[in-house]
Amino acid sequence: MSGKDFLNSVEQVFEKAATVLKLQKNLANQIKLPNSTYKVNFGVRIGNRINTFTGFRCVHSDHLEPVKGGIRFSEDADQQEVEALAALMTYKCALVDIPFGGSKGALIINPRDYNKFDLERITRRFAQELIKRDLINPSQNVPAPDMGTGEREMAWISDEYRRLNPVDINSSACVTGKPINKHGIRGRVEATGRGVQFAIREFFRHNRDKKLANLSGDLEGKKIIVQGLGNVGYHAAKFLSVEDGAIITAVIERDGVVLDSKGINIENLKKHISLTGGTKGFKGFTNKAKEVLCDKCDILIPAALEGVINKNNVKKIKAKLIVEAANGPITYEADKILEGNKIIIPDLYANAGGVTVSYFEWVKNLSHIRFGRLHKRGEENKILNLINSIEEITGRQLKILKKENIVKGADEIDLVRSGLDDTMRTAYIEMSYNWHAKKTIKDLRTSAMAIALNKIAKSYETIGI
Repeated sequence: MSGKDFLNSVEQVFEKAATVLKLQKNLANQIKLPNSTYKVNFGVRIGNRINTFTGFRCVHSDHLEPVKGGIRFSEDADQQEVEALAALMTYKCALVDIPFGGSKGALIINPRDYNKFDLERITRRFAQELIKRDLINPSQNVPAPDMGTGEREMAWISDEYRRLNPVDINSSACVTGKPINKHGIRGRVEATGRGVQFAIREFFRHNRDKKLANLSGDLEGKKIIVQGLGNVGYHAAKFLSVEDGAIITAVIERDGVVLDSKGINIENLKKHISLTGGTKGFKGFTNKAKEVLCDKCDILIPAALEGVINKNNVKKIKAKLIVEAANGPITYEADKILEGNKIIIPDLYANAGGVTVSYFEWVKNLSHIRFGRLHKRGEENKILNLINSIEEITGRQLKILKKENIVKGADEIDLVRSGLDDTMRTAYIEMSYNWHAKKTIKDLRTSAMAIALNKIAKSYETIGI
């Protein structure tokens, strides 16, 4: 799907929700249109010649600051795609009550074409262009990893910001998704995939919603197809299979498909891909299964590209529940066909885990203290004193291992997961209630967008717009 088509799909969903809310036209336009999009061309000397690169940073809405959104490295990136993703960030943050506006960035580059040292120079030059325009700033614009970027790139950007702003005590908060040893937060790498897991878990707590999807019980034994085993798809598949007992029957990747009706070992598959560069050679591999996306399953998780479910294949989709771990995996045309026939947990909600934990990291950087450091041992001592009192009264002693497990206080990773779980639960409850309470809302996507737009509209009205 082209950037133009992607942007059009996002705007059509927006218009549908705005109509449901009966938003005043001028206010709707203020929310829909991006505040600004910056395009930069810059040169970097590589070897004996200067290469010119093009990058973008879009600020979709600064109704709340800072604005938040990742930076992707992709040779297919364009301005319309960046603006679509920035808009989704605005709505996503509003939906899950993260106090950020929306932003997004991209550099037109295939990172695989460059060695580590050249890629670092390119990343730092791009960062310089954004920093000097306050498009990277702890209080104004806070990037994060996205497609083609990760902890390493965020460390380079953070270091570049600190070098250019040596007296900014909050410099570490200029980006999120950093390595732990560079003021990152535990649980950030897994965050989006973990959020997908929590989203599905919450769906399965709502009997009415399960019934509409022709599902019952819990996640144990549910058959899942995952499209894309990148960071998001890998963590979602791993957690759902290992922790919830779901069966990953198919993984769709660029070079082919892995099939196993009894369940794919996701950890082993990920190791194989890391070692070989693809799925070829893994047990159950085939490069001829073009229609696996449309195979029968309980849950389909598109976790890679935009527009993988479109007008050409939508009528063949047999999954009972579709969970949009990627941004925009279903085109607007396909979505209209699926409405009323399939239950979709929309991207606006399903992949909000990344920005939620990014928010936690930003707060950690501003507070300059690791989560759990102040109260963990105090918490443990309180529980230990209580257990000791119970043992004294009853005359019975708990086994040491069991006692240690009960006494253990919450560390940073525990608090991050707890906060993410609460965020995903709360947002889904609001979405589901809105869906069933209003006759004009026919699906979870419209419900999610309507909730987000209502919150943004109130924010703008508060400041007199």
